[in-house]
Amino acid sequence: MFQLTGILIICAIVFVGYVIWKYWTLTIGAGYDPTPQEMVNTMLDLAEVSANDVLYDLGSGDGRVLVTAAKRAGARAIGVEIDPFRFVFSWCAVRLARCGDRVTVRFGNLFTADIRDATVITLFLFGPTNKKLKRKFQEELKSGTRIVSYMWPIEGWTCADALPDEQIYLYRID
Repeated sequence: MFQLTGILIICAIVFVGYVIWKYWTLTIGAGYDPTPQEMVNTMLDLAEVSANDVLYDLGSGDGRVLVTAAKRAGARAIGVEIDPFRFVFSWCAVRLARCGDRVTVRFGNLFTADIRDATVITLFLFGPTNKKLKRKFQEELKSGTRIVSYMWPIEGWTCADALPDEQIYLYRID
């Protein structure tokens, strides 16, 4: 009986730990749900990312946007990730992909990160989070900076381009 109870307690602790790890970032508006690789490619194509760009992925998760931008387009890519486990995972993914010379992963909050040198921003955040970032974008980003968002448009802004079937929205800072 004790052995079964112990196993159930361990299972409950593991389950609760997993739920907390998976969803705690929802509190800042960036739950973890990896962008499908096909959508990453489409986002980077729509934003016309090139070797001349400095791309920031806000809430960079597993680092796939960063690695793809560096390998496919030759862009310099910076990820901002607040979750320590995802930060370490993406840092390792960048090293394994051998693109550490083009990619930096920063541990930090996307609301306070310095993004002034960005020419492209990628987002897969919730709508309310995108809305909260509008002022930051308007104050910090240079004219012409492209912002590409997957799944959630930026409320109140007009798209420069969009792929509605894929739910990808491109904006340009005036």
